[in-house]
Amino acid sequence: MSEIRVLIVEDEPIIAEHISGYLNNNDFKVSGIAYDSEEARRQLLQNTPDVVLLDINLGETEDGIDIAGLVRRKYRIPVLFLTSYADRETIHRAKQTEPGGYLVKPFEERALLASLEIALYNFAKKSNQTVPVLSFKKINRHLIAQISEREFEVMQLIFEGLTNQQIAERISISVNTIKKHINSSYLKLDVATRTTAIARLLELMTR
Repeated sequence: MSEIRVLIVEDEPIIAEHISGYLNNNDFKVSGIAYDSEEARRQLLQNTPDVVLLDINLGETEDGIDIAGLVRRKYRIPVLFLTSYADRETIHRAKQTEPGGYLVKPFEERALLASLEIALYNFAKKSNQTVPVLSFKKINRHLIAQISEREFEVMQLIFEGLTNQQIAERISISVNTIKKHINSSYLKLDVATRTTAIARLLELMTR
């Protein structure tokens, strides 16, 4: 629950499995794999992730750009395109959905992970413009089970868009300890994902 949940939308099973292998680590966890737009819609509704990796060509009438438009309108989570297409028309369509990034296949694992980190960081910064800094006292004022000072510190860094590994390096404690703080904070905030945690913190700050 503490990792960043990633939905992979890719119509080639072998490529989807390769991407999945890259992502199951201390920072990321694959929440699901969708091979077509219908399954992508179902996963978004029933198993909402923190970020979506989207292939553009899904071999259907509805492509990845259409799904990205849905994500932007309804779910408000970052999207990163993974595609073989780099023509001007496709890029122009993709830009209208304001994606967090656009990776052209083939790509390396390091490029994917770096692009995800940047997409999440930029998305957090954009989302939190009205509340750039959290208040420990104000958040706890509205919680039955209050978060500790260390948990608040971790939540502030999640709010800023940092990954588990980056948080561990910033405050010099282990990733496993970071995960424990995140899971404890999620229980107290009554949330299950990073995206909903950020939304909950924003809501508490604006009461």
